[in-house]
Amino acid sequence: MKKFKIIYLVLASVLFSFCSNDEPTGPPLWTPDTSNVVPYTSEDATVAYEAFNMQFYNKDAKLYYSTTEKSGLGSIWTQAIFWDISMDAYKRTNDAKYLTLINDIYQGAYKEYDGFNYSNKVKWFIYDDMMWWVISLSRAYEITKNDEYLQNSIKGFEYVWNGSYDPINGGMFWDFQHSGKNSCINYPTVIAAMELYKITGDAAYLEKAKSIYDWSKNNLFQKTTGRVADNKIGNNPGWSDYTYNQGTCIGAAVALYKVTKDESYLNDAKLAADYTKNVMSSTEGILPAEGDWNEQGVLKAIFARYTMALVNDGGQDQYLTWLRKNGDVAWRNRDKNRNIMFRDYDIPCPVLTVQSFEACSAVGIMQIAPPAQK
Repeated sequence: MKKFKIIYLVLASVLFSFCSNDEPTGPPLWTPDTSNVVPYTSEDATVAYEAFNMQFYNKDAKLYYSTTEKSGLGSIWTQAIFWDISMDAYKRTNDAKYLTLINDIYQGAYKEYDGFNYSNKVKWFIYDDMMWWVISLSRAYEITKNDEYLQNSIKGFEYVWNGSYDPINGGMFWDFQHSGKNSCINYPTVIAAMELYKITGDAAYLEKAKSIYDWSKNNLFQKTTGRVADNKIGNNPGWSDYTYNQGTCIGAAVALYKVTKDESYLNDAKLAADYTKNVMSSTEGILPAEGDWNEQGVLKAIFARYTMALVNDGGQDQYLTWLRKNGDVAWRNRDKNRNIMFRDYDIPCPVLTVQSFEACSAVGIMQIAPPAQK
C-alpha cells in the first residue's frame, strides 16, 4: 500500500477524464523534514545517471529501451525527456562523454523519426510529441551550437503552430483531429516559443508565447489554487492532476517572467508549485507515484525541471529542499544491485522489470537539483 495520500489521480485517458470545477482549499503549507533522509551527493547523481544508461540506453539505436528487458524502444516523446536529462548531466559535470551522448542521441532520433520530417504522420502522430522535441532541440542547440538542431526546432514549431493553433478561439489542439486543447500542448508551446525567442530574438515568438499563456490561464488554470486542468474539450475543462501539467505551467510562467519581469507570471508559477506540493504530494512532501506501467512515469522529470527554473530564474529557493528530499527518498529506495529508482519514490524499487519511464524522473531530479552536500 502507498503510505501517502493523493488527492486526485486519474489513470484513465488524459483526453476523456473529467472532474468537478470545485476549487480545493488544500492543507496548510508543508515544511519538509529531512532529518531521517541521507542527502544524495554529486557522486550519487553521476552513479544514478550511469546506471540509468547501463540499464536502458541502446547503443545501436542511440535511443532508450522501454524497459530493463531491452526488448523495444521507449515512446517518441519520452526520448526527448531522456535527451534533456543527458544535457543536464553534461551541464552538471562538464564531462565530454555526455556531450558525445547528446550528439549521439540526436543521430538516433534523426534516423528513427524520419529525419525530423514532422509531416510523417506515422512517426509523428500527435502535436505534443513534436513540441517536446522542439523544446529539446532548442536546448541542444544552445549547448552545441549545431545549427541543424536549431533549424529542426524552428521547423517543428512552425509545423505545430500552423496545424494546432486555433486562430478563432485561441489555444492549441493536441491532436490532428482537433478534438481537444490539452495542457500538454499549450504550456509546452509557450516554453518552446520562449526558448526560440531567447535564441533568435524574433519578437513573434514572444507574442505567440503571451497569447497561448493568456488562453491557458483563462481556460486551464484555477487562479485561486494553482491547479492545472489536463484538457479542455468544448467548454468543459478536465480537472485531472498531473505533475507535468503543473510543471509546464510553472515553466511557461517563469520563462515569461524572466523576460517581462511581470510579477503576475511569477505569482502563477508559485501558486502552481504550491498546489503540487500541498495538495498532490503526500503529507511528507513526496510527489505522486504516477505511471502504473505507462508513460506517466516520466512526468515528474518534467515537473522537476521547471520547478528548478522557478528556483533559479524566479529566485524561489524555498522549493529546492522539497525537490532534494524527493531525490533523497528515491535514492534511498533504489534497487541497490542496479542503482535504478522507481516512479513511487516512497517504496523500494522493484527488483524485476522496470520501465525507463518510471526510472528516469528521480535521475532527472538529481542532475538539476544541486545536492545539499558535495
